[in-house]
Amino acid sequence: MSKQLMDWGQRVQAQLANLDVKSLGRVGVLLGGRSGEREISLMSGNGVLEALRAKGVDAHDFDTGLRCPTELGKEKFDRVFIALHGRYGEDGTIQGLLELLNLPYTGSGVLASALAIDKIATKQIWISNGLSTPEFEELTPASDWSAVVKKLGLPLIVKPAHEGSSLGLTKVKSVDELPAAYQLAAGLDKKVIAETCIIGDELTCPLVGQGDTAEALPVIKIIPPQANYDFHNKYFSDETQYLCPTGLAPEVNAQVQALALLAYKALGCRTWGRADVMLDQKTGKPYLLEMNTSPGMTSHSLVPMAAKTAGVVYADLVLWLLSQTMQQKESAST
Repeated sequence: MSKQLMDWGQRVQAQLANLDVKSLGRVGVLLGGRSGEREISLMSGNGVLEALRAKGVDAHDFDTGLRCPTELGKEKFDRVFIALHGRYGEDGTIQGLLELLNLPYTGSGVLASALAIDKIATKQIWISNGLSTPEFEELTPASDWSAVVKKLGLPLIVKPAHEGSSLGLTKVKSVDELPAAYQLAAGLDKKVIAETCIIGDELTCPLVGQGDTAEALPVIKIIPPQANYDFHNKYFSDETQYLCPTGLAPEVNAQVQALALLAYKALGCRTWGRADVMLDQKTGKPYLLEMNTSPGMTSHSLVPMAAKTAGVVYADLVLWLLSQTMQQKESAST
């Protein structure tokens, strides 16, 4: 483990040692929601809730899929932990409401959340900043499928532009498969994206902090069964392997971390996030796939895994993330 990561872990422990959990007040854990990732959000949220309560925090669940989010104003929360995934939780909408309520929250702000949930907007920003990401094209019913294949090559990936957890994703191996792949994705989202499929190692890199103080945590290598990291293999399969450390050369890990950090900063993310990356097996070049601004916190989730490698266990990570909202409260009062 690098000295930088040891320093981050030590800083976290030092901050928590000086933290009075009572000063966090009444805390709401937002979970569930209305997106296609509701099931995973419930798993994440309940894990967060249990961890906070174990740390002595006055934490309460709030399911935005069962209750109107406007009721948050009646709960008299002092801050909230967002454990929502996907639309209506990770897309800037709940963040906007929390801003209006002057209620500090974990994770990125309105703009960064809205940008990161949109895979097309994200790519456009990354490309404008000179960051590597697979070539892409937005698909419509009028798309020329042959022209798409000519531009992006085969295989290619088709997916909804605003969904996560591989929902609606298809690996297309022939031009004849494109119409059905488009229809599947379009059934979940009005915007559909196709991108060149990068063959190689599947990696992810968690990030913490904001701006110049942002840091990359250890990179994780993901080895799913049959090279298929779908919804089931992400959250429920015990066959998927996670390597942290990755076993890759230190300079490769460093390159991935540097790219992920630039991607995080380009979108204006804060508190935490996770960049998904593919490492081209032919060239060794890393390519950014997407940025998650409200990463999973389930038993199979990746940010807790990287944090543990850096010396911060799950419950401490949760408490530290929540404690970062105190800075928002301070800035709002000045």
